[in-house]
Amino acid sequence: MSKVAFLGAGNMASAIIDGLLANKSALPTDLSCYTPGGRSAMALATRTGVTHAKSLPDLLRDCDVLLVAFKPQHLAQADPALQELTAGKLVISVLSGKKISSLQRVFPLARNWVRAMPNTPARIGAGITAWVAQSELTSHDRSTVESILGALGRALELQENDLDAVTAVSASGAGFVFEFAGAMRSAAEAAGLDPVTAKLLVVETLLGSSRLMARTNEEPESLRDQVTSPNGTTLAGLNRLKTGNFRELIQDAVLAAKARAGELSQDT
Repeated sequence: MSKVAFLGAGNMASAIIDGLLANKSALPTDLSCYTPGGRSAMALATRTGVTHAKSLPDLLRDCDVLLVAFKPQHLAQADPALQELTAGKLVISVLSGKKISSLQRVFPLARNWVRAMPNTPARIGAGITAWVAQSELTSHDRSTVESILGALGRALELQENDLDAVTAVSASGAGFVFEFAGAMRSAAEAAGLDPVTAKLLVVETLLGSSRLMARTNEEPESLRDQVTSPNGTTLAGLNRLKTGNFRELIQDAVLAAKARAGELSQDT
């Protein structure tokens, strides 16, 4: 793999580095990281064996790819020196809500720009990341992008105008799933189960149901019907969800998240 520099050393940078090293897509000597304060980058380098760069020139001197993984709100205040330092390099951003046009303003001399939207399960290599490039990637750059994002789980190339919906469905959607899990756990406790048993049952039910849906490739409605008997317990619960407009509520949540994603991604 090309040498990859990480500008940022938080959870997502750590997840990508861990994934690349675990699946042997890169060696520690292929990777470097930098943060202005230095503490988080030093901690990440110490834990993983990657290079801790002491400055931006040190970070970017020998790398071919820059992966931008700091807080999105810091992009507008990025060091102007990055313009020249990233000349001819491939820039990959995992900054939520930051369009390619914003990346081009900060890194105007890069050879190409990739915007990626990972989600929380990427922390354990079980994520799905949607991504888009500003222009057609060379075969080498495509391989690099797929290797880096593949370290987080599955990767899916889309159009940039799809990414607000992706943010709502897979990124924010993980939060909706966690909220559902918390509600199920609380309901299990209300039904008389102890907290430990309640959490175990909920986690394993969600995990097993997701695996079944993925493995069989059946529609969720078909799997739902298979567990629903006439006048049975599942039907009683489903009827209560229907009365509460469960599907409409989920749609409203996704559309609200998409609308907010659109607001956050507006260039200013």
